[in-house]
Amino acid sequence: MNLPRNVFLFEVLLYASLMLDSLSVAVQDRTPTADMSEQVITANTILAGGEILLLLYFVWLAARQRKNWPRWVLAAALALSVLSLIIVIGDSGLELDSLIEIVSCALTAAGLYYSYTGDAQGWFNA
Repeated sequence: MNLPRNVFLFEVLLYASLMLDSLSVAVQDRTPTADMSEQVITANTILAGGEILLLLYFVWLAARQRKNWPRWVLAAALALSVLSLIIVIGDSGLELDSLIEIVSCALTAAGLYYSYTGDAQGWFNA
């Protein structure tokens, strides 16, 4: 099975984006405060890891199994990530993890663009 060029670019860009998301989770501040205990921080980290694994599965489903619906889920996740990023930057300004998230969102947007254009259009099953 030969992947079309745009589907390959979609897959590579989204895997790169998810790798950056993993890096972002790794560099997050995990210092317990009065508002966030160690248990809450641990739970947030585990949930973020689970979300990354789920999104990896969606990219695989779209690119390798030719499923269309995961692309829409990934697009919705991108929209929510951008909204979340705007709120975080508004609250705490630009930090290392928010800069990583900006690059990650740009990679995801580019990958999704490739998945809807060019030779990728006939690849995905409804």
